[in-house]
Amino acid sequence: MARRLAGDRAAGPAAGAGGRPAEGLRSWVRQIMGTAISIATWTGDGGLPDATAATAAAVERAFAELRAADERFSPFKPESQISRLRDGAVRLERCDAEVREVLALCERLRRDTGGYFDAYAAGPDRLDPCGVVKGWAAERASDLLLEAGVAAHYVNAGGDVRLRGQPGPDRLWRIGIADPHRPGELIATVRASDLGIATSGIAERGAHVLDPHRGAPAVELASVTVVGESLTLADAYATAAVAMGPIALDWLAGLDGYEALLVAADGAISGTPEFP
Repeated sequence: MARRLAGDRAAGPAAGAGGRPAEGLRSWVRQIMGTAISIATWTGDGGLPDATAATAAAVERAFAELRAADERFSPFKPESQISRLRDGAVRLERCDAEVREVLALCERLRRDTGGYFDAYAAGPDRLDPCGVVKGWAAERASDLLLEAGVAAHYVNAGGDVRLRGQPGPDRLWRIGIADPHRPGELIATVRASDLGIATSGIAERGAHVLDPHRGAPAVELASVTVVGESLTLADAYATAAVAMGPIALDWLAGLDGYEALLVAADGAISGTPEFP
């Protein structure tokens, strides 16, 4: 997953001269979807009260969007629409438009990944779209911030990160990629703006990604990080790649506009040619 660097709790701006944090940078953390979700903003307004209050209000709306996604999509909440759909208590056409959108996306991803991304990976009666929902929800939260005029920010939903703008003149956001074999250590640092970064693997939750073709946990890859324009797709592609195991690198290299970094179960590191 993405890890914090100096100056912030989950991800941080690239250090400027002398390593000083960017002025105007603020961050918030909430526990949602069973993980710590952090949002950081850079406004460049010098802390003017009206601008600060408007930014804080936009951040709370973004967190509310993430909570709403959890209520709709969590397969662990009996009253979520996904749980009720899975249990036959509601028909798809009676679900919210967002649920229909995500399930249509899941079907498209199943086709595009040769079946390695599958919301029914655990079985025909085990609907679970979590392999894409977190990235999708974080991207929607970021879109809300952008619409509210918060042009420079990041949303980090448990390692699924959406970067927007820059945290100050001539600065980039700086995201650390965790080493799945050495807790607390990093294997890479991504410096970027306007990018989605998603990591799937064993570092936080063990071997939880299923290979739908075998019906068993995928264990050949310890982690896969995918970067690209869409966090939603990066999240799904990372999940699918973990399920693929050894064939993932060739498949990822064929994706247009996405790059990846892979760590095998034995610690070997590989990646696509233009991983930042």
